[in-house]
Amino acid sequence: MKLKSKVIKIELQHFTGCPNAPVLIERVKAAMKDFDNIDYKEVLVDSNQKAEGVKFRGSPTLLINGEDFENQLEPESPALSCRYYINGLPGVEEIKNKIIQAERLLK
Repeated sequence: MKLKSKVIKIELQHFTGCPNAPVLIERVKAAMKDFDNIDYKEVLVDSNQKAEGVKFRGSPTLLINGEDFENQLEPESPALSCRYYINGLPGVEEIKNKIIQAERLLK
């Protein structure tokens, strides 16, 4: 059963060759299966100029309604770099919980 929600914007930023990007992409897609009205996009960050433009926090970065998954602040000098998640890459259930939290904030 899909959970009806307001539109939640999910953006996954990454660069080619990042070993963690495919893993997080699959987890995000699995988490989204339980929801309707998800606006999902992947952003390939392929230059330092693009990194600056999206305030890149490293690959892979997961934003839900523009908020970083771990509430990491935008860097002063964004660049192509790997992302470190304090507790490891977010799992499917963690991502679902963040989507539910984002949905509540939209009400």
